[in-house]
Amino acid sequence: MDFTFLGTGAGMPAKERNVTSLAIGFPEYDGDLWLFDCGEGTQRQILYTAVRLTKLTVIFVTHLHGDHLFGLPGILGSRSFQGAENLLTLIGPVGLKEYVETSLRLSGTHLHYPIAVKEIGQPGLVYENDHFQVEADELDHGIQSFGYRITERDLPGELLVDKLRNNGVEPGPIYGDFKLKEFVNLPDGRQLESADFLSEKKKGRRIAIIGDTRPCAAAVRLADHADFLVHESTFRSDAATLANAYHHSTSAQAATVAKKAHAQKLILTHLSSRYQRTDQQALLTEARKVFPASYLASDFSIYHLMRPHR
Repeated sequence: MDFTFLGTGAGMPAKERNVTSLAIGFPEYDGDLWLFDCGEGTQRQILYTAVRLTKLTVIFVTHLHGDHLFGLPGILGSRSFQGAENLLTLIGPVGLKEYVETSLRLSGTHLHYPIAVKEIGQPGLVYENDHFQVEADELDHGIQSFGYRITERDLPGELLVDKLRNNGVEPGPIYGDFKLKEFVNLPDGRQLESADFLSEKKKGRRIAIIGDTRPCAAAVRLADHADFLVHESTFRSDAATLANAYHHSTSAQAATVAKKAHAQKLILTHLSSRYQRTDQQALLTEARKVFPASYLASDFSIYHLMRPHR
């Protein structure tokens, strides 16, 4: 998986940080691409990356504040101009469908591909395909705001070729049956159980995307044993009262969520424009005092999450 941070600022854009958007690409799955939030200017940010809108299949919106949403009409139009024809699914809070339909209608934007808008009625499973399941849970923000947990389905084990040969099964098309079927019938009349000839399944990867929120139990649940936790960190700890008043988190609070959830790595994003470079580094320092495996995303930062070794 490739995580490309298109915007890592909060509220208002700054010279070095645009408002929020994160692209997750899946080169191991035909280059499929998902987008999490779509702040103003996201389509321009994409121009400086390897992200391809024609590969985009799903957009997840955490909430309907403008710094997470106002870039959506432009992305939809640009994707059409670039020749995409396949279905695009949009997932987010109630009101997303009205926003999309109204903005497209009033701007006279005509898409040359179908879209499906799914509004989240309650926490739980909101999307799945052959490779992943995505769950949502409501966070603690001024308006309805959702966090997302992505769980990759477990991958089948490797074929134990030597064991098959020792049992008189020579290489050929029948080897493929051991990954597809529970039992395999051999030409000599024997029936073998596939599980006996496969190594242990490879555990799927887990990612949590926590948008705007105060610290809450839902964030910890979504981040449980996540390989990557992406969490907003709008303020420093000395502004904790302000963070609480505006329904946001400090970097130390984000780190506490990561620690409680036993996450592997924490990536901080959504920084207030009040913080310049030196202050931004202080946010990371505060987080690392609580959770050492913390990292600070910048616009155009790219992180890679590889499949675990067997």
